[in-house]
Parts: sequence; structure tokens; C-alpha cells
Amino acid sequence: MKVLVAIDSFKGSLSSLEAGNAVKSGIEKLGCEVLVKPIADGGEGSVEALADALKAKFMDVIVVNPLGEKTPARYALKGELGILEMASASGLPLIEKSRRNPLKTSTYGFGEMILHAASKGARKFIIGIGGSATNDAGTGMLSALGFKFTDERGEALAGTGENLIKIAAISDADVPQSIKDSEFLIACDVDNPLFGENGAAHVYGPQKGADEAAVETLDAGLRSFAGVVSKSLGKELYSEKGAGAAGGLGFGFVSFLRAQLRPGIDIITEQIGLQNDVQGADLIITGEGRLDFQSRMGKTPSGVAKIAARYGVPVIALAGCVSPCAGGCNEHGIGAFFSVLNEPMSLERAMQPAVATQNLARVAEQAVRLFLLGRSAK
Repeated sequence: MKVLVAIDSFKGSLSSLEAGNAVKSGIEKLGCEVLVKPIADGGEGSVEALADALKAKFMDVIVVNPLGEKTPARYALKGELGILEMASASGLPLIEKSRRNPLKTSTYGFGEMILHAASKGARKFIIGIGGSATNDAGTGMLSALGFKFTDERGEALAGTGENLIKIAAISDADVPQSIKDSEFLIACDVDNPLFGENGAAHVYGPQKGADEAAVETLDAGLRSFAGVVSKSLGKELYSEKGAGAAGGLGFGFVSFLRAQLRPGIDIITEQIGLQNDVQGADLIITGEGRLDFQSRMGKTPSGVAKIAARYGVPVIALAGCVSPCAGGCNEHGIGAFFSVLNEPMSLERAMQPAVATQNLARVAEQAVRLFLLGRSAK
């Protein structure tokens, strides 16, 4: 029997590849032919999963964090394909809670990452933009890439949230040809517009450190900047789905870099050729660290199950934790799901790599044994 294992990382415990190999170790003894396919949904761990799946090379670079301080960042490179996570350079965890302020933070360091990848030959980028500490509409990133934002007096402005409302003109005269020639595919799983009550500042500003007054200032800045961009480019993209993602970074990408915003799981399954592997499988094992109501909304388990359903391949999901609201997963192509825990234990112990590996292997074996029993009974 051929089993395809396409399981997301168990955050803080096992990478996608490690989780997949744990499952493999548990079911190979049953005589199964097992293929492990590292996978992610565009969120945390996507660079590692795609790099493992595509055998890409990891690249390390020093950039600035959201407050302009030096920080190490990592991306993956495979020929002309660059695989990046914005959070590596401009993510919320890089700033202590007491210092978070989206009026001051910038995506400049993320732009430095893109420039570095371009200097190494990348011309097609797959980018995850979740978890930002910023609300600068991508102006920091764009500044690092050579775009220039000026006020009414022609003075250059740094790409920060508080400067959005001051921007009066935009120039791309200094953008290198390597960036102009590049293709950007953005993993985006939110559909917020740029501004307004459902926009970047109101929905995500508070978790980035913005108080009520700052939210209003940021929203006014986003609205003002959108007007300048519309006038400059002759097109209105601020209401596009995902424009408000990552503090307006989605808007910056589609407006200035002709980027496509797509669900992360769709981008990644296409890149790793999952559909071809699904067609040759008798069973698929997927999963993630926590299975809950979100798991059926563009996360890895539902994304894998969606492809499996096209070819009638059954799917089993494994998770470190199964929420009471995970039942809806059965209505979205997952035939059965199981928690990998078999006894009470602390979260700290459950997340120890050796313990998680053992638990995954054991439950995977028993789940497949049950599947085989069902087949033999027919």
C-alpha cells in the first residue's frame, strides 16, 4: 500500500520533514511504501518546508528588524526561486512587547532580504507575509528596493506607519532592473481591505502595540497613502482582498511589484507537485500541531484533503491537540482525525521533539492498522 505523508510542522517541536519522518517510522513496519512530502500553508515554517521539499539552499543575511536594529534573517534559494518569510526580518516576535509601536516600525529589513536574494539570482519570489510588526503599507520594504517617498516639500520620508499621511509623491527611478524583472507570488490568507473598520490598522493594529489614538492615525495614513498611490499609478487597489494583510504590505506588493496574492496552501501544493503524488497514493496522512475550526479554512489539512478528494484518496489527520470544534474537518475531506497524545502530560513535555516523534509514530501506526482492518473487511 502506498501512503503519502504530507503533514505540517508541529510549531516549536517538529518541522514538517521531522513530523513526516516520524509518521513514516511508525508505518513502514506494516509493509507500506511511504513518501514523505514536507508541506506548509504559507505561515510559519513555510520556508523550511518548501526548502526541504525542493532541496533548496538556505541563505543567511543580516538585515534590520522593525525598529532598525541589526538582526539575522534566513531565506531559501533554488535557482531563480527565492522563498522568503517576511516575519524573519519584520515579524512581531522580533520586538519586545513593551517596544511594539506600529507608528515607528518598518518593513525596511524585509526589503533588504529581497534585495539580497535578487543579488544571488532570484527572479521569482514566493513570500509568506503573516505575523508582521508593522503598519507601513510596505513603504519600508519598497524604500529598501529603491522606491522613494517624499512629502510636499520634496523631502524623503522613511517607510513607517506615522509617515504614511505625509507622503505626497512617489518615484521608482532608483529601483534596480532585477526587481522590476522579478515575479512575486504572495501567500495571503486574509481578505482585509487596506483601511476602514475591517482594514489593517483597526483589525491588526492593537496586537502590534497600537492604542486607540494610534489606530486612528494609522488608518488615516493608510487612507491618505492609498489616494496618493491611486493618483500616481492610475489604479485603485486599496479595496482588493488582502490589501490590508501584514499592515498593508499586501497593498504595497500588488501596487508597486505587480504581485499576485493567493492562498498559501494553494501556492505551496502547486510548487511541490502534491497533486501528482496524491494520484499515486492509497492513503494520505496529514495534520498539524493543533486541529481546530481553522484547520478547515485554508490550513494544511484541508488543503491536502481538497486535492485528495479530486482523486478519491482517503485522508487521515494527526495533531498534537484536537479541539472540540475540529469536527467540521470531517465535512471537508478528512475521513478521520486523531490526537497523538495517549496519556496526560504537560505541554512542555508533549512538545519535546523526542516525545512528539514517539507519539506521532505510535498513533500513525495504529491509525493505519485500523485503516487496513477496514480494507480487509470489505
